[in-house]
Amino acid sequence: MAEEIHVTNDEEAPKKPAAPRTFTVIGVTFRDNAKSYYFDPKGRVYRVGDKVIVDTARGAEFGTVSIANRDVAETEIVSPLRPVLRAALKDDIARYEHNRKIEADAAAIFPKKAAEYSLEMKLADVECAFDNSKLIFYFTAENRVDFRELVRDLAGMFHTRIELRQIGIRDEAKMLGGIGPCGRPYCCSTFLTDFGQVSIKMAKEQNFSLNSTKISGCCGRLMCCLRYEHETYEEAQKTMPKMGALVMTENGPGTVVETRPLSQTVKVRLTEKQEPPKTYSVTDITPMKKPQNNKPAEKKPGEKKQGDKKPTAPGGTGNGDKE
Repeated sequence: MAEEIHVTNDEEAPKKPAAPRTFTVIGVTFRDNAKSYYFDPKGRVYRVGDKVIVDTARGAEFGTVSIANRDVAETEIVSPLRPVLRAALKDDIARYEHNRKIEADAAAIFPKKAAEYSLEMKLADVECAFDNSKLIFYFTAENRVDFRELVRDLAGMFHTRIELRQIGIRDEAKMLGGIGPCGRPYCCSTFLTDFGQVSIKMAKEQNFSLNSTKISGCCGRLMCCLRYEHETYEEAQKTMPKMGALVMTENGPGTVVETRPLSQTVKVRLTEKQEPPKTYSVTDITPMKKPQNNKPAEKKPGEKKQGDKKPTAPGGTGNGDKE
């Protein structure tokens, strides 16, 4: 019986990268928040403005469609992608409106009750679960607050589970929303998923004024947008001379007094000419070494110069040994 001969080709054709997976989603907003969250429509078609009941980590929630059916890449969604349970019915809409009235009543009562117990608490928001299983109060305070007695009092008034959550000033701005210094709605209340780390170094590298009132958001913290272009500035800074560096230009030597990383230009004050600083491209300048100071260092009182010999005792060799 003849043996089968298998011929293998060492140079296999390169495999084509697999096409990224896509998912059909809709965007849903909750209450007065402008931020949209993706949900799986389960094959149904929804239009912007439709009221829907969706499954969330906290149970069923009432929301409004802000983005109609669309296909998005897998990298754009947060797993697991939760489903849309159904289109909202008349009873669902009536329950939602009833819950909003409960939230308004709770918001009016909370400050009075907190004052009764002498608690320094600033109410940020009140949220009633769609199934009316609990009422959540979000508040800010400078210190930790013992609100156990207050919780019991509120539970007796609203006959539901009460949760009090102390939040930070940035979370308060995210909940309340508003218009930032740029004239646009807060980033944190529209599209940011978390609060990234922001430092004063980012503002410095982007040539922002270090005046705290100009680089701080309405929450009083450094603006989140400072980190949006930080990586771009870091890469651009690698090809830029430092402030105060000596460079040679087509008009002579000078000192760098300003850098513009994005446009890859610098302002140089010429050494030999009394003129305002001129703008040059980084490709049109050459770094220069600073002149070294060859003046010998002055000898401090009591300090020995290098090469000074240790005084020797009479008849000695200089190292303390006897001859």
